Amino acid sequence: MNTGVKITAFTAAIAATFAAAYGVGAATGPLTTTPEPAAHAKHNRSVTPDRSAGRGGRADTTPAGLQTSQAGYTLDLKTPRFAAGDENTLRFAIRDQEGRQVTTYRREHGKELHLILASRDLVTYQHLHPTRAADGTWSAPVTLPAAGSYRVFADFIPATEGATNLTLGADLAVSGTYKAPALPEPAATTSVDGYTVTLDGDLRPGETAELTLTVNRHGRPVTDLQPYLGAYGHLVALRSGDLAYLHVHPNGEPGDGNTKPGPNISFTTTTPSVGTYRLFLDFQHNGTVRTAAFTVRTDRTARAPEAAADEHQDSHRH
Repeated sequence: MNTGVKITAFTAAIAATFAAAYGVGAATGPLTTTPEPAAHAKHNRSVTPDRSAGRGGRADTTPAGLQTSQAGYTLDLKTPRFAAGDENTLRFAIRDQEGRQVTTYRREHGKELHLILASRDLVTYQHLHPTRAADGTWSAPVTLPAAGSYRVFADFIPATEGATNLTLGADLAVSGTYKAPALPEPAATTSVDGYTVTLDGDLRPGETAELTLTVNRHGRPVTDLQPYLGAYGHLVALRSGDLAYLHVHPNGEPGDGNTKPGPNISFTTTTPSVGTYRLFLDFQHNGTVRTAAFTVRTDRTARAPEAAADEHQDSHRH
């Protein structure tokens, strides 16, 4: 199997240190799912729909996280710059189309809002859980190890009727001496804190793909993964270059009678284009959340449905 393409897991610039598992395990973290379990159908966020399409406009097919404002909501980043290595407090708010700070959200996997922070070079990654003040201002303690450009992603569902998942993004500048790190090369296996995680699957742009991540510890399968935010694993994928955000929950869920607590965690996903992606899997075992990261490259475009049908017919003619 070519691990450059086969590594058998919603918003504009992001990053996280994983090769050395920089400490992401202390911070906590889906791709489109087609088909996906009914319990997670609402999490399909690789492309955020534009509700204005029903008024004669065309649907917005922009990948999630590339926009600061969408569907009448805006991510207001109140702390747009930090110093590298210092403990900081990240503050932000979600504003509605009237400019008011949003104070009510629908809870998703136990949280009103999920916050992803990543560097543009895709080496540093943190999944945070901020707290909300009564006026709608969110805050979270953050320490970023290196200077550079980062992307903040707010993943949430407004509490208004008919609202859908949104992932808004904003840029964060971190001052200091910047040294551009190299993105880790594609590999089917990675390690973190004594755990080995293997990624098996084939990412095909525009086509549905099934990915399975297998967790082992000291050479033995981990069969007692613990639920984390309502699932045995959470996956975030970021596209190198513009950091388009893909976020899906795994197939199945704890307690459904079918999903086992490891060692395998499966995802059904669709990537929007050819390119290089960085995948981050959060999983919990023995009370600690850890993050495993992979680099995946795709270089094949999806075949048009009619082309696939023609090929199928030709195969039967011969």
